[in-house]
Amino acid sequence: MSEAEKIEGEVDRVQFKSDDGSFCVIDVNTGDDLIKAVGELGNIEEGESVILTGEYVKHRTFGRQFRVQMFERSLPTGEASILRYLVSGALDSVKPVMAKRLVAAFGGKTLEIIENEPEKLTEVKGIDPKKADAIHEDFKKTFAARALLVYMSKNGVATKYGVRAWRKLGNSAEDLIKSNPYLLCNDGIELAFAKADEIAESEDIPRDSEQRIRAGMAFVLRSAAREGGHTCIPMEVLKRDTMRLLNVSGELFDKVKEVALEEQDIFKMDIGGVEHAMLHCYYKAEEYISRRLEVMRSITHDNKIDYSEIIDMEEQESGIKYEDKQRKAINLAISEGFLVLTGGPGTGKTTTLNAIISLFEQQGLDVMIAAPTGRAAKRISDMTGCEAKTIHRMLEVIPSDGDRMLFVHDEDDLLDCEVMVVDEMSMVDSVLFEALLRALSVTCKLILVGDSDQLPPVGPGNVLQDIIDSGVMSVVRLTEVFRQAQESDIVMNAHRIVSGEMIDLKKRDRDFVYLRRPEAEDIYTTLVELCSDRLPKKYGFSPIRDIQVLSPTRQGRIGTPELNKILQEELNPADKKKDELKTPYAIYRVGDKVMQTKNNYEISWTRTDNGKEENGKGVYNGDIGIVIGVRTSLKIVTIDFDGRIADYSGEMLDDLELAYAVTVHKSQGSEYDAVILTLYDGMDSLYYRNLLYTAVTRAKKLLVILGTAQRIGFMIMNNGKNRRCTALRTMLMQSAYGDDLGQLSLEDKAEE
Repeated sequence: MSEAEKIEGEVDRVQFKSDDGSFCVIDVNTGDDLIKAVGELGNIEEGESVILTGEYVKHRTFGRQFRVQMFERSLPTGEASILRYLVSGALDSVKPVMAKRLVAAFGGKTLEIIENEPEKLTEVKGIDPKKADAIHEDFKKTFAARALLVYMSKNGVATKYGVRAWRKLGNSAEDLIKSNPYLLCNDGIELAFAKADEIAESEDIPRDSEQRIRAGMAFVLRSAAREGGHTCIPMEVLKRDTMRLLNVSGELFDKVKEVALEEQDIFKMDIGGVEHAMLHCYYKAEEYISRRLEVMRSITHDNKIDYSEIIDMEEQESGIKYEDKQRKAINLAISEGFLVLTGGPGTGKTTTLNAIISLFEQQGLDVMIAAPTGRAAKRISDMTGCEAKTIHRMLEVIPSDGDRMLFVHDEDDLLDCEVMVVDEMSMVDSVLFEALLRALSVTCKLILVGDSDQLPPVGPGNVLQDIIDSGVMSVVRLTEVFRQAQESDIVMNAHRIVSGEMIDLKKRDRDFVYLRRPEAEDIYTTLVELCSDRLPKKYGFSPIRDIQVLSPTRQGRIGTPELNKILQEELNPADKKKDELKTPYAIYRVGDKVMQTKNNYEISWTRTDNGKEENGKGVYNGDIGIVIGVRTSLKIVTIDFDGRIADYSGEMLDDLELAYAVTVHKSQGSEYDAVILTLYDGMDSLYYRNLLYTAVTRAKKLLVILGTAQRIGFMIMNNGKNRRCTALRTMLMQSAYGDDLGQLSLEDKAEE
């Protein structure tokens, strides 16, 4: 990057501004020149005076531009500038005619009077005391947003964090941040802790202050949740990591910890005789799940009715003979109204679920089917013939500050269903499952379907595994692989992997292919050949829609960023006929395959179905789409997420990445006609049996593994799993049996 430059002038024209101000195109009049500036400029308006810091860049279409890194702004002072500012719509309560009257009456003091002496505004025709108050409040709101961004800029903080802070904290954001800069580290803003520390130092907040220690503790717990999926960690680990982060003594940590516990910033939980710490949100989620499941267990515990005759009739009706475990699962679901149905591929989970749904519907019960992702919902819809929705869509997301989940349906507005079926339950984290349970009546029956041998959810928690491991709820694990499924090497090898058996890598006559590629360059070459030529020619697969490349990691030579660059260059190369947009992280062009990397409940989308247009909000972590349009001048990318069309601009693009290759974690809940799995030496900490198993079971028709037999063997033998520290299992056991039986250690859990 070239050395930063500064320009100073007045905003002559706002050519484009995204709804949240995260991307703007403005013309700045410096007195000598009219300069086009682009960047994150918040709610900037015409007539404002600005000092912009950044660099000149040359756009291939629009020529020389000034890319803003930081900026300062001040209110206009001259009558002409003030009039332009107000006429531009800076204040919603002041229309152009009213703006002219105000400036005519007060001249260069117009804004000063609006801010400090609003009662004088009633001297102007058409303004009564109520209107004067509205103009004053409108100004305060606008000024607060501007002042916040200036404050953040002066502290060397990128504008996007100021925009996030404004959305999350509102009009009082600047005052709140000055008194506690560590608010900027919270979910939804996510400023680095070290940067918040710098702001705190500038505000003379002592490094041994209680608020800094508490913020550090929360940061460590959030990091454990975000990076490892842990809803709790041992208190000693929290103490060690907080002391390292803050460079404070153990005595000071212990003192502040007691205050944080008393005020319920954090909770403590005894798990296997070890004291653990939890953030309030995860304690609340897992404690609520535990209580609701205990209510279901207590209601259904003695309801042991034999429905064998009804199951016999269902067999005759469907023409399917259910094996013993399938019959047991169907009977438990109908008699008790709660069931966890688990098992690997080809074991008949869908067949069993179809029977359960059929019998519930014969009883006249309203059945709803939910799944954690759009692809998983579509898959279960196709397999059951019943409509399925994502959990988010079913609960109906309420637009909030962009990071928290608020839903229309909760305890006060329950879902209208008598049976809830959740597919791909292994992907559902603690907070999302809590939200779903809150929207169900106490008498609603609940069927959870998933493969517990797959990877845990992307979000914090391990709900399905915890329920199974607790032993207190009804669980049926299907193990018999049916004859038709036995014809698939994908299915049979998946079962061998989960059993710890080595697989035959020499067979290539069916749907499971291993190609020895010991070096990264070999993997690159073969990967390109398979995607661009060999698989499309032999099987008719679309390189974009049918083939998915998977990697265990984002890091290293076979990390997804590196693979995506290679595949984009081959499958969708630069072309003068294709519009594209370059961001700090990637180039997006029409035809690219892309993925959303974190939940965003505010992104608007439209969908047209049979000529009827539907509007909605929300694109979620792991959603994959195709770029169908790029408006380069406005820096807007239009994406088709399986029929949902959404526009991305500004900081929204930070949560987007290419998806020719994705991590195995991100592929959960999806199936693809063809999967190419890339494995490379190193990174032993990532190479677990359940990761290999999850990758293999993503393939429907063909799986190709590029790597070495030694690496595959290592993964099969490495059954350590991605261990997660959670409290739900212990809570469930304590609810059912009391504290004594609930105190099992994490080591006990791992041994099981």
